[in-house]
Amino acid sequence: MPRVDDFTYDEFAYFHENIAEWDLDVAAPRVRRFFVAVDGLRQLSGLAWGESAPELVLIHGGAQNAHTFDTVALALDRPLLALDLPGHGHSDAGPHGPSSPRTHATDISRALEQLLEEPVPLVGMSLGGLTSLLVARERPDLVSELVLIDITPGVNADKARHITDFVNGPPTFADFDELLARTVAHNPTRAESALRRGILHNALRRDDGTWVWRHQQHAAPALAAPAIGDLWRVLEEVTVPVTLVRATWSSSVVDDEDEARFRQAQPGAEIIHVAAGHSVQGDNPLELAALLRERGRRGG
Repeated sequence: MPRVDDFTYDEFAYFHENIAEWDLDVAAPRVRRFFVAVDGLRQLSGLAWGESAPELVLIHGGAQNAHTFDTVALALDRPLLALDLPGHGHSDAGPHGPSSPRTHATDISRALEQLLEEPVPLVGMSLGGLTSLLVARERPDLVSELVLIDITPGVNADKARHITDFVNGPPTFADFDELLARTVAHNPTRAESALRRGILHNALRRDDGTWVWRHQQHAAPALAAPAIGDLWRVLEEVTVPVTLVRATWSSSVVDDEDEARFRQAQPGAEIIHVAAGHSVQGDNPLELAALLRERGRRGG
């Protein structure tokens, strides 16, 4: 395998690895990078899979990017959008930093207004899930149903500490190998090739040879993020069908108390347990794809 410094990053050059790792019987995908204005010159970016009107929208978690759903999108083999949250991936930074669900929801709504022809299922993981929850409550004209991946309003700093400790690690890394070693240690069940590919999608090599995560490349925001309010109340007020995908491995951030309260807030919600860690799309992408396959096609 060539050294990382020996070639130029091409975000569309790795799909054959996803296909081989998960033994998928799919053709080479048609994927394009797009940008859409959300606030003046500030742009949100994402990946458009397929050439028809999108049937799903996928939103990643904190410190991730749209490519986290590559294997899921390949397995689904249907037109969809995978968005980069503000300050992540190729999207411009928002005014309140990379971890503000309220301002992220505003940006996502503005983007979807321009990208969708009709309401579609909105699938959000972790931070992307909290963002999607706000979008679904405030803009049901854009969302036909809501799928939350391993997140509820009950997730707090203590429950997510094993995730945030990794995310909030060193601000820079001396070289790619140092970054890969830390990532492998945090994800011992994943193939090293998958983690290597994920880093190439999610980190940047600076001119001095050091590496930085894409979500950490922007300066700290000067503005305080707006309050998001009581998200349990927000969940209660969502009028579209809701599904919770709960990971069952120890790295999940959702516990039994969260699930019970989720059922109280949305009595008609579907709750599905999946054998995976917090990043279900990385640990068990085929099962996630299977349960998403009919989303948007109900009654069709």
